[in-house]
Order: sequence, then structure tokens, then C-alpha cells
Amino acid sequence: MYQNAALLASALSLFIAAPWRLSSLSDSDVLVVCLCAQWCGVCRDYERVFAQVATRFPGMRFVWVDVEDQADRIDPVDIEDFPTLLIAVDQQPRFFGMLTPQPQMLERIVRERIAGADPTLAARVDLRDLVARLHASP
Repeated sequence: MYQNAALLASALSLFIAAPWRLSSLSDSDVLVVCLCAQWCGVCRDYERVFAQVATRFPGMRFVWVDVEDQADRIDPVDIEDFPTLLIAVDQQPRFFGMLTPQPQMLERIVRERIAGADPTLAARVDLRDLVARLHASP
């Protein structure tokens, strides 16, 4: 019990200290972005889950983006539902969509999408541009 609490506290402190870069990039350059809003209660609860799952993928960059506070980073991509997840590998979008806020769902989607590309997402210039802007962020 205390081990899990310590792990979560460690992940949250890392998240708070460096919200744009939870872990260093690996050779495969995987980016996992949660697009949420602070006013959304589900998002506020999911933030802890997202940080916890990030600790299970230490070679990937996990990013939390508040779509209202950081609208300039998102525009012109339209976020309709929360939480929305964006996964990119080597700056190519692999997943973009809403997901249920459960750690198992996030882990499954990350594992599935880093293994295979979605040609329809690769064709979306707005998502490729968003990924490039997020990669350029400190």
C-alpha cells in the first residue's frame, strides 16, 4: 500500500515540477499527450492516472495540455470531448481520440498505437503540426 502511494507521490511531484516533460525521449521518440480542461472534473481526476501510467513508460514523453490555458499550442485542432489523447511516434500521429479515463485503457492504447500507424491520422496536417509544436516545447 505504501509503495503504491510513494510511487504515485513521486510521479505527481515529477509531473508538477516538469509538466511538459515527464520523461526523456527514447530513440523511438514517442509522445503521449492528454488534452484536457481544468474545469472538467473527469480531467482533474484523470491527471493522477495519466501521471501514474507515465511512470510505466519511462522512455516516452508524456505531456498534459490544458486546452484553454494553452489554446495557442492546440489551435486549429478542435477538441470536442475530454479526455482526448494524442499519441505520436517519430512525430507521426498514431492515435487521436477520446478514451475512458482508466489506467488500463491508456496503457492498452499506448502499447497498441506505438506498434502500428494509422494512415488516416498521418494525412492530417493539423495533427502533424500540433505534434511538431509539442515536440518543440521545452
